[in-house]
Amino acid sequence: MNLEINMKKVLLTVSLLALVGIAAPAAEAQIVRIDGSSTVFPVTEAVAEEFQKFKRGRFKVTVGISGTGGGFKKFCRGETDISNASRPILKSEMENCKKIGVQFIELPVAYDALTVIVNPRNNWIKSLTVTDLKKMWEPSAQGKVSSWNQVRAEWPNNPLKLFGPGADSGTFDYFTEAIVGKAKSSRGDFTASEDDNVLVQGVANDRNALGYFGFAYYTENRDKLRAVAIDGGKGAVVPSAKTVEEGSYQPLSRPIFIYISKKSLDTKTEVKEFVDFYLKHAAQLVKEVKYVPLPANAYALGAEHVKTGKVGTVFGGTAEVGVQIEELLKRETRL
Repeated sequence: MNLEINMKKVLLTVSLLALVGIAAPAAEAQIVRIDGSSTVFPVTEAVAEEFQKFKRGRFKVTVGISGTGGGFKKFCRGETDISNASRPILKSEMENCKKIGVQFIELPVAYDALTVIVNPRNNWIKSLTVTDLKKMWEPSAQGKVSSWNQVRAEWPNNPLKLFGPGADSGTFDYFTEAIVGKAKSSRGDFTASEDDNVLVQGVANDRNALGYFGFAYYTENRDKLRAVAIDGGKGAVVPSAKTVEEGSYQPLSRPIFIYISKKSLDTKTEVKEFVDFYLKHAAQLVKEVKYVPLPANAYALGAEHVKTGKVGTVFGGTAEVGVQIEELLKRETRL
């Protein structure tokens, strides 16, 4: 009898809770896990925000900033679904992915103008040549080139304060390849950070500072910084969407990428829907975060690669400088 009475009380309580709108806990949102480049972060974060709004919380997207190298370490351990990268995947990273069977689809998503910046109160620099930058950043400059007049005699005898991405950054890899001639070949006595906002503040607060990072971080902070025109051998050119599109801003224009786990794409609805959304809305959102969108046919080709599951890279696992998107689109992927 007591058991029967207790059961009736339980049923009555459940009914009352339902009447006042207290429901069972909602199912946990499915998560798309992304990490990697701070340069690609603004694009992917913008897509993630719009995607989550569109899906009304059914899917959740997390976007970390470990740098391109740090992101690939996680990706090739199977810890993330997508890796943001400001340079192509390297041979060593491809080998790490292969060890545990991580196949990937490589998608260029935008073009970036890697931007050299100085403090607005710097009144002696009008432009820089690749040779100037090499003098500042090459390994042999460590402990020796410590003032501006050691780069050019006509510049002041002021301390040279350098800020740049850390060694796990794809921007660091690309810059050193383009300027010094070998990826990761750099002096070590500079302020390094994987967080570009740290670099922004460093240069903004020091008249004698110089740094470099992706174009979007410059445009977001142009009231605090000044972009320097770069002479790659054909005259000084200021970074902009126009100079990137026409190919005149060299050698610091580059494509930026996302890499998608084939397994995640095939087995997780949330990853497939996010990637489809990314490619559909990339051109608009890339513009909004101040990078340069790819031609429409590039996104269409990316969507086809996703649909057919085309894995591999159009690069040989090594850094390349000055590659135009039209050339990339003609290449066949390599495993």
